Amino acid sequence: MKKAISFPRSSFRVNFPTTRMLVLPLAPVLLVQARRTARRTPRLDPASGADHGVAGAGAPDLRLVVIGDSTAVGVGAAAHAEALPGFLAAALRERLGRSVAWSVTGRSGATARRVVTDLVPALNGAAPDLVVVTVGINDLIRRRPLGTWAADLTALVTAVRGAYRDATVLVAGMPPVHRFPALPQPLRLVIGARARAMDRVMREVAHAHGALHAPMDEAMARDRRLFAADGFHPSPAGYRAWADDLARAVAAHVPEGAPAGGPGS
Repeated sequence: MKKAISFPRSSFRVNFPTTRMLVLPLAPVLLVQARRTARRTPRLDPASGADHGVAGAGAPDLRLVVIGDSTAVGVGAAAHAEALPGFLAAALRERLGRSVAWSVTGRSGATARRVVTDLVPALNGAAPDLVVVTVGINDLIRRRPLGTWAADLTALVTAVRGAYRDATVLVAGMPPVHRFPALPQPLRLVIGARARAMDRVMREVAHAHGALHAPMDEAMARDRRLFAADGFHPSPAGYRAWADDLARAVAAHVPEGAPAGGPGS
C-alpha cells in the first residue's frame, strides 16, 4: 500500500554555516521543491513476514540484531528476508562461514533519539553478538543541529554498548542523499551536503565510543535499480548490495571462526 509521504513543513531547510551562502539565495526554490517532493513521494510500507530468521544450517553461532529506522524495517522490500537483516545474515554466513541468527527492531520515522528511548529497551534478552544501527535520515529531515545529532548518536551508541558489552556495534553510514532520485536539484545538492556533514559526525562518534562505522558506497546510488519505487529507500537489490558492504566491514574486524566481540576486544 502506498500513502502520501508526510514531512514536517520546511523539512528540508538546511541551517549550518558551510552551506548558508548557497542556501539563502536558493531558499524560495528549495521551499517549493521540498513541498513538491513531500507531496509527490509515495510512502511505502515496512517489510512483512517474520522479523527473525537463521541463515545457514544447524544451531546459529552468531546473533545479529538490526535496529533503527525505516531501512531497518525494510521499507522498499516485501519481506525482512529480502531486506537488510536477511541479506546481511546471508552475507555474514558466506564471509565468516558461520550460521547467523538475525532479528530486527525498528520503526519508520525513528530518529536516533527515538531509537534510544523506544527501541533499545526492546532488545532486552536478545544477547546479540553484532548490533547494526541504521539512523540518520529522519534526523536530517527534522533538521537536527549537528551538535544535537552528535549528542543523540552518542547516547545511542553508548546505550547499545552498555547493554551488550560483548557485542560488536556497527553504525551504518549516511546514504548518498545527493544522488537520491526522489530529490530534484538544487534541493538534492543542499540536502546531500548536510548528509555528508552528518556522516562525518557519525564516524567520529562511532570511533570515539568503541563502535564501527561503515560508510555507504556512493557508487551504489548511481544504479536506479537499487532504489525502491519512492526513489528514496533501497530496493531488495539495494539492500543486498548494502548488506554486502556491511558484511565486508564486519569481516575485517571479525576473523573467520572467531567470536564477534567488540572492536576493542
